[in-house]
Amino acid sequence: MSSKPPFTLVGFDHITFLINDMRQALSFYRDVLGCVDGYSYPTIGMEQVWCGASLIVLWDITHEGAKSAIPPVAGGRNVDHVCLALSPFKPEDMRAHLATHNVAIDREATHGGARGMGHSIYIFDPFGNKLELKGPAEYPDGKD
Repeated sequence: MSSKPPFTLVGFDHITFLINDMRQALSFYRDVLGCVDGYSYPTIGMEQVWCGASLIVLWDITHEGAKSAIPPVAGGRNVDHVCLALSPFKPEDMRAHLATHNVAIDREATHGGARGMGHSIYIFDPFGNKLELKGPAEYPDGKD
């Protein structure tokens, strides 16, 4: 049995890279690529930089607050997750749609992204890649 998604894909909201030297990472993304400072989460060792209308999230796994991002094996991965920007959706419709396809929800939260603070549902694809399905801003970030 199949169901039609209760949303429309908008594009990529952000991608999260695992790094081990924040100073070096920020220097590269600012100076080499021209990214502009975004949100900062110093308690978990995370900085975000604007990449056009999307965000690149830099998460320093050497920081005490990044324990949940540390790969289970050395060199295991350097991307934590990819966030897909979605049209407005009702969380209950999304839960039902995912259940129809036997896709388990890892967690739900309200997080900041390229479009502001909004509802996110985290799932894994069949290969173990973490995807964040993010609705539009419930609390816009105030950027023009």
